[in-house]
Amino acid sequence: MRIAQVEVEGEPRAAIVVDDHLRILAAEVKVHALLAADLEARERMAGRVEAEHQIGELPLLAPMQPPTIRDFSVFEQHMESGVKYNDPEAQIPEIWYESPFCYFSNPHAVTAAGEEIPVPPGCAELDFELELAAVIGRPGSNLTPSQASGHIAGYTIFNDWSARDLQIKEMRLGLGTCKGKDFANTIGPWIVTADELGPFIDGDRLNLRMHAEVNGRALAGDTSASMAWSFDELVSFASRGTWVRTGDLLGSGTCGGGCLFELWSRQGREASPPPLGPGDVVSLHIEGIGTLTNTVVRGAELTPLPPARAARRL
Repeated sequence: MRIAQVEVEGEPRAAIVVDDHLRILAAEVKVHALLAADLEARERMAGRVEAEHQIGELPLLAPMQPPTIRDFSVFEQHMESGVKYNDPEAQIPEIWYESPFCYFSNPHAVTAAGEEIPVPPGCAELDFELELAAVIGRPGSNLTPSQASGHIAGYTIFNDWSARDLQIKEMRLGLGTCKGKDFANTIGPWIVTADELGPFIDGDRLNLRMHAEVNGRALAGDTSASMAWSFDELVSFASRGTWVRTGDLLGSGTCGGGCLFELWSRQGREASPPPLGPGDVVSLHIEGIGTLTNTVVRGAELTPLPPARAARRL
Protein backbone atom coordinates (compact mmCIF):
# COMPACT_ATOMS: atom_id res chain seq x y z
CA MET A 1 0.00 0.00 0.00
CA ARG A 2 1.13 3.52 -0.78
CA ILE A 3 -0.09 6.09 1.73
CA ALA A 4 -0.17 9.74 0.70
CA GLN A 5 -1.58 12.97 2.03
CA VAL A 6 -3.20 15.58 -0.20
CA GLU A 7 -4.87 18.93 0.19
CA VAL A 8 -8.63 18.93 -0.40
CA GLU A 9 -10.44 22.26 0.01
CA GLY A 10 -7.64 23.55 2.20
CA GLU A 11 -7.54 20.51 4.50
CA PRO A 12 -5.09 17.57 4.64
CA ARG A 13 -6.65 14.25 3.68
CA ALA A 14 -5.22 10.74 3.70
CA ALA A 15 -5.12 9.01 0.32
CA ILE A 16 -4.10 5.67 -1.15
CA VAL A 17 -2.03 5.66 -4.35
CA VAL A 18 -3.15 3.07 -6.92
CA ASP A 19 -1.30 3.22 -10.23
CA ASP A 20 -1.63 6.87 -11.31
CA HIS A 21 -4.67 7.62 -9.15
CA LEU A 22 -5.25 8.94 -5.65
CA ARG A 23 -8.13 7.46 -3.69
CA ILE A 24 -9.16 10.07 -1.14
CA LEU A 25 -10.23 8.47 2.13
CA ALA A 26 -12.97 9.53 4.53
CA ALA A 27 -12.06 12.65 6.52
CA GLU A 28 -11.93 10.72 9.80
CA VAL A 29 -9.26 8.31 8.44
CA LYS A 30 -5.91 9.82 9.37
CA VAL A 31 -2.44 8.87 8.16
CA HIS A 32 -1.21 8.12 11.68
CA ALA A 33 -4.08 5.66 12.16
CA LEU A 34 -3.13 3.90 8.92
CA LEU A 35 0.49 3.66 10.05
CA ALA A 36 -0.41 2.26 13.49
CA ALA A 37 -2.93 -0.30 12.19
CA ASP A 38 -2.25 -3.96 11.47
CA LEU A 39 -2.64 -5.15 7.86
CA GLU A 40 -6.28 -6.17 8.20
CA ALA A 41 -7.38 -2.93 9.88
CA ARG A 42 -5.37 -0.86 7.40
CA GLU A 43 -7.12 -2.55 4.47
CA ARG A 44 -10.51 -1.81 6.04
CA MET A 45 -9.64 1.87 6.46
CA ALA A 46 -8.23 2.05 2.93
CA GLY A 47 -11.58 0.86 1.63
CA ARG A 48 -13.35 3.99 2.89
CA VAL A 49 -12.90 5.90 -0.37
CA GLU A 50 -14.81 9.14 -0.89
CA ALA A 51 -13.32 10.35 -4.19
CA GLU A 52 -10.69 9.52 -6.77
CA HIS A 53 -8.34 11.83 -8.65
CA GLN A 54 -5.42 11.45 -11.00
CA ILE A 55 -2.03 12.21 -9.49
CA GLY A 56 -1.30 15.86 -10.17
CA GLU A 57 -4.87 17.07 -9.84
CA LEU A 58 -4.49 17.78 -6.11
CA PRO A 59 -1.46 19.18 -4.24
CA LEU A 60 0.59 16.47 -2.56
CA LEU A 61 1.49 17.26 1.03
CA ALA A 62 4.21 15.56 3.04
CA PRO A 63 2.76 12.08 3.68
CA MET A 64 2.71 12.75 7.42
CA GLN A 65 4.03 15.13 10.06
CA PRO A 66 6.66 13.20 12.03
CA PRO A 67 6.77 13.98 15.76
CA THR A 68 10.53 13.35 15.70
CA ILE A 69 13.21 12.97 13.03
CA ARG A 70 16.29 10.90 13.84
CA ASP A 71 18.90 10.94 11.09
CA PHE A 72 21.61 8.30 11.03
CA SER A 73 24.72 8.02 8.84
CA VAL A 74 25.27 4.38 7.94
CA PHE A 75 26.74 4.46 4.42
CA GLU A 76 30.50 4.01 4.67
CA GLN A 77 31.23 5.70 1.33
CA HIS A 78 29.50 8.89 2.45
CA MET A 79 31.35 8.91 5.76
CA GLU A 80 34.67 8.40 4.00
CA SER A 81 34.02 11.28 1.62
CA GLY A 82 33.12 13.51 4.56
CA VAL A 83 36.30 12.90 6.54
CA LYS A 84 38.53 13.23 3.45
CA TYR A 85 37.06 16.57 2.36
CA ASN A 86 39.82 18.59 4.06
CA ASP A 87 42.40 15.81 4.45
CA PRO A 88 42.75 13.11 1.74
CA GLU A 89 44.70 10.94 4.18
CA ALA A 90 42.08 11.02 6.92
CA GLN A 91 40.29 7.81 7.94
CA ILE A 92 36.80 7.18 9.29
CA PRO A 93 37.01 7.24 13.11
CA GLU A 94 36.98 3.73 14.59
CA ILE A 95 34.02 4.63 16.80
CA TRP A 96 31.81 4.84 13.69
CA TYR A 97 32.16 1.07 13.22
CA GLU A 98 31.14 0.27 16.80
CA SER A 99 27.53 1.42 16.73
CA PRO A 100 25.03 3.42 14.66
CA PHE A 101 24.57 7.01 15.75
CA CYS A 102 22.08 9.73 14.91
CA TYR A 103 21.14 13.33 15.51
CA PHE A 104 17.70 14.89 15.88
CA SER A 105 16.51 17.15 13.07
CA ASN A 106 13.70 19.69 12.84
CA PRO A 107 10.17 18.25 12.45
CA HIS A 108 8.82 21.79 11.97
CA ALA A 109 10.79 22.10 8.71
CA VAL A 110 9.09 19.18 6.91
CA THR A 111 8.37 19.89 3.24
CA ALA A 112 6.63 17.93 0.49
CA ALA A 113 7.24 16.70 -3.04
CA GLY A 114 6.95 19.62 -5.46
CA GLU A 115 7.37 22.24 -2.74
CA GLU A 116 9.83 25.05 -3.43
CA ILE A 117 12.93 25.04 -1.20
CA PRO A 118 14.28 28.52 -0.35
CA VAL A 119 18.02 28.92 0.04
CA PRO A 120 18.53 29.44 3.79
CA PRO A 121 19.77 32.86 4.96
CA GLY A 122 23.52 33.24 4.69
CA CYS A 123 24.03 30.02 2.73
CA ALA A 124 26.29 29.95 -0.35
CA GLU A 125 26.76 26.15 -0.54
CA LEU A 126 23.35 24.48 -0.63
CA ASP A 127 23.32 20.71 -1.11
CA PHE A 128 20.80 17.87 -1.21
CA GLU A 129 21.11 14.47 0.52
CA LEU A 130 19.48 11.30 -0.82
CA GLU A 131 18.23 9.06 1.98
CA LEU A 132 15.83 6.20 2.57
CA ALA A 133 13.72 6.64 5.71
CA ALA A 134 11.71 4.23 7.84
CA VAL A 135 8.43 5.34 9.41
CA ILE A 136 7.38 3.89 12.77
CA GLY A 137 3.95 2.28 13.03
CA ARG A 138 3.55 0.67 16.45
CA PRO A 139 5.23 2.34 19.45
CA GLY A 140 7.95 0.45 21.26
CA SER A 141 10.79 0.74 23.76
CA ASN A 142 14.05 -1.18 24.25
CA LEU A 143 13.33 -3.26 21.17
CA THR A 144 15.62 -5.99 19.89
CA PRO A 145 16.31 -5.96 16.13
CA SER A 146 14.03 -8.97 15.66
CA GLN A 147 11.23 -7.15 17.48
CA ALA A 148 11.88 -3.87 15.68
CA SER A 149 10.83 -5.10 12.24
CA GLY A 150 7.21 -5.33 13.42
CA HIS A 151 7.28 -1.67 14.44
CA ILE A 152 8.19 -0.30 10.99
CA ALA A 153 5.07 0.73 9.07
CA GLY A 154 6.80 1.65 5.84
CA TYR A 155 9.43 3.63 4.01
CA THR A 156 9.71 6.95 2.18
CA ILE A 157 12.30 9.09 0.40
CA PHE A 158 14.04 11.69 2.56
CA ASN A 159 15.96 14.73 1.28
CA ASP A 160 18.01 16.00 4.20
CA TRP A 161 18.95 19.35 2.62
CA SER A 162 22.25 20.78 3.87
CA ALA A 163 23.75 24.26 3.98
CA ARG A 164 27.32 22.99 3.78
CA ASP A 165 29.11 26.24 4.56
CA LEU A 166 26.95 26.86 7.64
CA GLN A 167 27.20 23.21 8.70
CA ILE A 168 30.99 23.02 8.48
CA LYS A 169 31.44 26.29 10.36
CA GLU A 170 29.14 25.46 13.27
CA MET A 171 30.40 21.87 13.67
CA ARG A 172 33.79 23.27 14.73
CA LEU A 173 32.21 23.72 18.17
CA GLY A 174 31.68 19.97 18.49
CA LEU A 175 27.97 20.38 19.19
CA GLY A 176 26.78 18.99 15.87
CA THR A 177 24.94 20.87 13.18
CA CYS A 178 22.14 23.41 13.70
CA LYS A 179 21.29 26.01 11.05
CA GLY A 180 23.11 23.90 8.49
CA LYS A 181 20.21 21.41 8.72
CA ASP A 182 17.38 23.48 10.21
CA PHE A 183 15.51 24.73 7.17
CA ALA A 184 14.09 21.85 5.07
CA ASN A 185 13.44 18.13 5.56
CA THR A 186 11.60 16.90 2.48
CA ILE A 187 9.80 13.55 2.63
CA GLY A 188 7.58 11.77 0.13
CA PRO A 189 6.07 11.57 -2.29
CA TRP A 190 4.27 8.91 -0.20
CA ILE A 191 4.93 6.10 2.28
CA VAL A 192 5.23 2.58 0.90
CA THR A 193 4.22 0.01 3.51
CA ALA A 194 6.82 -2.54 4.51
CA ASP A 195 4.88 -5.52 3.13
CA GLU A 196 4.91 -4.03 -0.39
CA LEU A 197 8.72 -3.92 -0.36
CA GLY A 198 9.02 -7.63 0.48
CA PRO A 199 10.40 -8.54 -2.98
CA PHE A 200 13.38 -6.22 -2.37
CA ILE A 201 14.54 -7.88 0.85
CA ASP A 202 18.10 -9.25 0.64
CA GLY A 203 19.01 -10.96 3.92
CA ASP A 204 18.23 -8.43 6.63
CA ARG A 205 18.50 -5.44 4.27
CA LEU A 206 16.30 -3.78 1.69
CA ASN A 207 18.08 -3.76 -1.66
CA LEU A 208 16.66 -0.66 -3.38
CA ARG A 209 18.55 1.20 -6.10
CA MET A 210 19.01 4.89 -5.30
CA HIS A 211 20.20 7.82 -7.42
CA ALA A 212 19.79 11.56 -7.77
CA GLU A 213 19.44 14.00 -10.66
CA VAL A 214 20.17 17.73 -10.72
CA ASN A 215 18.55 19.58 -13.63
CA GLY A 216 18.09 16.27 -15.41
CA ARG A 217 21.74 15.22 -15.03
CA ALA A 218 22.01 11.81 -13.33
CA LEU A 219 24.61 11.49 -10.58
CA ALA A 220 26.22 8.34 -9.20
CA GLY A 221 24.03 6.30 -6.90
CA ASP A 222 24.03 3.36 -4.53
CA THR A 223 21.79 0.66 -3.12
CA SER A 224 20.21 0.59 0.32
CA ALA A 225 21.83 -2.84 0.74
CA SER A 226 25.10 -0.93 1.34
CA MET A 227 23.85 0.23 4.75
CA ALA A 228 26.27 -0.76 7.51
CA TRP A 229 23.32 -1.47 9.82
CA SER A 230 19.81 -2.61 8.91
CA PHE A 231 16.72 -0.56 9.65
CA ASP A 232 15.74 -3.15 12.27
CA GLU A 233 19.03 -2.41 14.02
CA LEU A 234 18.52 1.36 13.68
CA VAL A 235 15.05 1.11 15.25
CA SER A 236 16.50 -1.01 18.05
CA PHE A 237 19.17 1.62 18.70
CA ALA A 238 16.64 4.48 18.53
CA SER A 239 14.39 2.75 21.09
CA ARG A 240 17.22 2.06 23.53
CA GLY A 241 16.27 3.55 26.88
CA THR A 242 13.40 5.49 25.33
CA TRP A 243 10.43 5.18 22.97
CA VAL A 244 9.83 5.28 19.26
CA ARG A 245 6.25 6.25 18.48
CA THR A 246 3.87 6.25 15.55
CA GLY A 247 5.07 8.54 12.78
CA ASP A 248 8.65 8.88 14.00
CA LEU A 249 11.03 9.14 11.03
CA LEU A 250 14.42 7.38 10.95
CA GLY A 251 16.69 8.44 8.10
CA SER A 252 19.42 6.16 6.79
CA GLY A 253 21.84 8.96 6.20
CA THR A 254 23.12 9.84 2.74
CA CYS A 255 23.79 6.94 0.39
CA GLY A 256 27.02 6.68 -1.55
CA GLY A 257 27.05 9.33 -4.28
CA GLY A 258 23.89 10.85 -2.82
CA CYS A 259 24.99 14.48 -2.51
CA LEU A 260 27.21 17.13 -4.12
CA PHE A 261 29.53 17.22 -1.12
CA GLU A 262 30.83 13.74 -2.00
CA LEU A 263 31.69 14.87 -5.51
CA TRP A 264 33.45 17.95 -4.15
CA SER A 265 35.47 15.70 -1.84
CA ARG A 266 36.34 13.01 -4.39
CA GLN A 267 36.70 15.01 -7.63
CA GLY A 268 37.46 18.52 -6.42
CA ARG A 269 35.33 21.61 -6.90
CA GLU A 270 36.53 22.34 -10.44
CA ALA A 271 35.37 18.98 -11.82
CA SER A 272 32.10 18.82 -9.88
CA PRO A 273 28.69 20.47 -10.15
CA PRO A 274 28.45 23.74 -8.19
CA PRO A 275 26.29 24.27 -5.10
CA LEU A 276 22.56 24.47 -5.67
CA GLY A 277 20.97 27.81 -6.40
CA PRO A 278 17.61 29.33 -7.41
CA GLY A 279 16.10 27.50 -10.37
CA ASP A 280 17.89 24.20 -9.79
CA VAL A 281 15.66 21.11 -9.84
CA VAL A 282 16.60 18.13 -7.64
CA SER A 283 15.02 14.70 -8.18
CA LEU A 284 15.69 11.76 -5.88
CA HIS A 285 14.81 8.26 -7.09
CA ILE A 286 14.46 5.14 -4.96
CA GLU A 287 13.39 1.85 -6.50
CA GLY A 288 10.08 0.55 -5.22
CA ILE A 289 9.06 3.96 -3.85
CA GLY A 290 9.22 6.58 -6.60
CA THR A 291 10.66 10.04 -7.21
CA LEU A 292 10.86 13.11 -4.96
CA THR A 293 11.36 16.37 -6.88
CA ASN A 294 11.82 19.93 -5.61
CA THR A 295 12.94 23.24 -7.06
CA VAL A 296 15.30 25.60 -5.25
CA VAL A 297 14.24 29.26 -5.01
CA ARG A 298 15.71 32.44 -3.58
CA GLY A 299 15.41 32.67 0.20
CA ALA A 300 15.30 35.37 2.85
CA GLU A 301 18.20 37.73 3.43
CA LEU A 302 20.45 37.12 6.42
CA THR A 303 19.64 39.19 9.49
CA PRO A 304 23.05 39.99 11.02
CA LEU A 305 23.70 39.57 14.74
CA PRO A 306 26.53 41.15 16.76
CA PRO A 307 29.50 39.11 18.00
CA ALA A 308 29.64 37.85 21.57
CA ARG A 309 29.57 40.43 24.34
CA ALA A 310 32.60 40.39 26.62
CA ALA A 311 31.97 38.43 29.83
CA ARG A 312 31.59 40.33 33.07
CA ARG A 313 34.43 39.72 35.48
CA LEU A 314 33.46 39.64 39.16
